[in-house]
Amino acid sequence: MDSSFKGILYPARLPTFNRLAAPESVAELVQWFWIPEWDIEPGRTSRQHLIAYPASNLVVQLDDVVFSGPTTRAAYRDLNGHGWAVGALLRPAAAPVFTEDPGSLRDAEVVLPLKDLHRSVARAMNAPDGGARRELAVDAFKSWLASLDYVPSEEALLANRMMDIIASDPDVVRIDDVAARLAVSGRSLQRIARKYIGLSPSALIRRRRLQDAAERARLDPSADLAGIAAELGYADHAHLTNDFQKYLGFTPSTYRRAVGS
Repeated sequence: MDSSFKGILYPARLPTFNRLAAPESVAELVQWFWIPEWDIEPGRTSRQHLIAYPASNLVVQLDDVVFSGPTTRAAYRDLNGHGWAVGALLRPAAAPVFTEDPGSLRDAEVVLPLKDLHRSVARAMNAPDGGARRELAVDAFKSWLASLDYVPSEEALLANRMMDIIASDPDVVRIDDVAARLAVSGRSLQRIARKYIGLSPSALIRRRRLQDAAERARLDPSADLAGIAAELGYADHAHLTNDFQKYLGFTPSTYRRAVGS
């Protein structure tokens, strides 16, 4: 299964989109870098719908740098004209660099006065060759992060491992499953998730299941939705439908028809 567009509800509507692996030197801070580029004819708008990953992002845009906190619902961005963005999906261990309380920034973003970061990334993105400029932009982003001389604590790295387990292990459907794999208490997980992510472990698990369900419904139009629900640990088809309706605003069947059209 190609997960390059996991979390993106309508990949066919995307402008040019690239996801680049984080260099090893910043792998404890960044999950990956993502770079959309677009050139939309005057008078038209491209709306991009997302089930965002349950994490914060640091995004260099044409005019500024924004820190986006974790989201609790589906979101969208309207693109028009000509532009680009270079975003870093941050790992939990990076949160203390930018905020003492990521939960206070749920579903919000703030502009940060990071002129050096903006200048170096924008210079790279204005280079003439597309492929090279994206690599140069990531390199500039990496160099800026390295210049912070930030060393994550053991607790911060534990938050990374918690997120890795939840994101990658489909058998994890309860907080106790994560706690057992990390040999810590459920209460400790709750505290760590709140401190470094701003969402509860249950919310992280729910987001992964919802992303997986949307991706499977999109990539395999013939797959039985009740079967997808059972495979992903939902009690039944109705619970999957309720999650879709609550967080995305439509049912799995409606989404599948929209993707098909």
